[in-house]
Amino acid sequence: MQISIWEKESFYAPKDVIIVGSGLVGLWSAYYLKKQNPRCSVAIVDRGVIPTGASTRNAGFACFGSVTELQEDFTKMGEDKTLELVSMRYQGLQRMRKILDEKLIDFELCGGYELIAADSDPGMEALEEQIATMNKKLKQAIKTSQTFKLSDKKISEFGFQHVAHLLENKLEGYLHSGKLCQALLQLVQSMGVIVFNGVEITHFEKIVDKMVLYTKQQLRFTASKILVCTNAFAKELLPALDIIPARGQVLVTSTIHGLKLNGTFHYDEGYYYFRNIGNRVLLGGARNKAFEEERTTEMNTTDTIQKELEHFLAHYILPGKEYAITDRWSGIMGMGSEKMPIMQEVSPQVYCAVRMSGMGVALAPVIGEKVAEMLKD
Repeated sequence: MQISIWEKESFYAPKDVIIVGSGLVGLWSAYYLKKQNPRCSVAIVDRGVIPTGASTRNAGFACFGSVTELQEDFTKMGEDKTLELVSMRYQGLQRMRKILDEKLIDFELCGGYELIAADSDPGMEALEEQIATMNKKLKQAIKTSQTFKLSDKKISEFGFQHVAHLLENKLEGYLHSGKLCQALLQLVQSMGVIVFNGVEITHFEKIVDKMVLYTKQQLRFTASKILVCTNAFAKELLPALDIIPARGQVLVTSTIHGLKLNGTFHYDEGYYYFRNIGNRVLLGGARNKAFEEERTTEMNTTDTIQKELEHFLAHYILPGKEYAITDRWSGIMGMGSEKMPIMQEVSPQVYCAVRMSGMGVALAPVIGEKVAEMLKD
């Protein structure tokens, strides 16, 4: 198909920045590029009809880390990097709530909780010491003296079984992932960002002083700079990046009358996570039961993980309850040798903002601003 002169001089005109990937990081990056410089011409190109990596396929958590997960991060990454990461996550959540209408994205500060199972109970004294130590450390990052506290009285209130302790964090909440992406998409389009869906970038090259992007659809795009925001899929364009795909599988139950659950819940260093959607339960995770199998970009579900999730649901969350599983899906997260996101100029005029390690909802507003600043130089 030939392109008309009108199309050539509008939609397909050379851009200052082309963003590859219309997920949360790509959308927030576009927002800050336009906010910092309204005259900057920006286009987003995505191979999906909608964002489909993790941005619209996650659990809808607005969180920044559970006690056992953060303890593991302190051990693996060190205190400075972990606190920097927690600070970015927390700031990102606050910024999202400030810029977007909470009602528009179904945001609710419902509180977050971590379950400590009876068969892995470290004892009350040890747990209280862990919480006190964690709160002291996090005070540097989020300026509050008590992030976590014991809430064992809520165990029976929520209807859990085989749970010894419940740790509460009132600073966390949940939202609607699809509505979040829709709200951001509408916002950046109102600022003049052009979004191309169903177009897959295959490769790019520098011609004179411009970057030319080639697609499966035989379209060509030209830009002064490229920003790759495809997270777990970024190695397809930038193979040298330290990124490992990690599939996150999810299931949702039918309506459960009298469901007492309300909040976002974590278990086992964050490898299991669940919440209520009205009177239904959404449960995801368990990839630590099959790490190698879940290092994939295939967006399907497997018997191994789904059976483990169903067992966890029946054993801990809904013992004795009647329900059916109505929905199952998976999303692909971008992991790596550490959890710190990658924001860098990969080569002249080519940048990336990837590896959100399952925390894209919280990180994307801050990462988007940082990478927009980087592209200004």
